Amino acid sequence: MAQADAPKPEAPAAAAATAPPPEASASDIDGETMFATSCGFCHEQGGRHEGKGPKLSNSKRSDAYIIDRIKKGKVGAMPAFGRVFSDGQVMAILAYIRGLDE
Repeated sequence: MAQADAPKPEAPAAAAATAPPPEASASDIDGETMFATSCGFCHEQGGRHEGKGPKLSNSKRSDAYIIDRIKKGKVGAMPAFGRVFSDGQVMAILAYIRGLDE
């Protein structure tokens, strides 16, 4: 007994198969917002005053030091954000910190 050919499912269209990459929102690279939501609890007044963490405005630390500290943290004092933030986001946070000097 021959079975009738069942309709085959259609292959998705090429356009539907290739989804566009997600668009970045302004807050993805907004250093001030990222600082406020991730760092502001310890670095008070947006980094302008010492709190649980040190004051960051007018810091004499090098950019490389600050980037390293953001990415790797400090055992017992600051969490590492290297897996949380992209390099671009870390640079936006650094730019925000450096802007506190102005």
